[in-house]
Amino acid sequence: MLNLPRKKDETAQENGTKQPAHEVVYQSLRSKILYGDLAPGQAVTIQGLTETLGAGMTPVREAIRRLISDGALTFQGNRRVSVPQLNKDDAAQLIFARKTMETELTRRAASRISEADILELERIDTELDAAISNGDVPGYLRLNYAFHTTLYAHARAPILSDLTERLWLRFGPSLRVVCGRLGTQSFPDRHKDILDALRKQDAELAALAMERDVAQGMDQVLQALSDAK
Repeated sequence: MLNLPRKKDETAQENGTKQPAHEVVYQSLRSKILYGDLAPGQAVTIQGLTETLGAGMTPVREAIRRLISDGALTFQGNRRVSVPQLNKDDAAQLIFARKTMETELTRRAASRISEADILELERIDTELDAAISNGDVPGYLRLNYAFHTTLYAHARAPILSDLTERLWLRFGPSLRVVCGRLGTQSFPDRHKDILDALRKQDAELAALAMERDVAQGMDQVLQALSDAK
């Protein structure tokens, strides 16, 4: 069974530390946005979210406030929020930012990663291959995210990692739409190139492979936005 990368709040749960209600709601709503369960442009009411998440109004409002700050939600008034719709300029900026930060995270991780860590990435990638073959869009999105965040955790660069996660919140819903239209087969897996570079302990080659992986996925998003015009 796949061991997805865990956040501090998940570790706290295992240690018997109860999470605040607003943190539980934030993580739940964040996942819905990240994996495209809320579509770009889809408006939802605060009351509707309290029912969907089974939470009180106060923690839902706090989670929404944080996600608006993250750029993952937009307040529309009348107690409604929505996932922002990307335009071509947004996508171009995201491509630049992702290439810059994720190649650096990969470069840093490559100099620190162990053989056991690489094996863990290989296990995730094997699960990802199965999701691609089976046309499992939700599985593809979760496993692709797991591969990247597991790798970036070894960079030991919390500022870059935090900024990168915010970027993923901005394009995740659009990636879900693209996968739904084109299918998982439209996203060739370049993770093998990254893994090969990591085994060779070649940080620059790993960074280059990551740059190509980022460009490939984001170019699909950019093309979909162009076709929608």
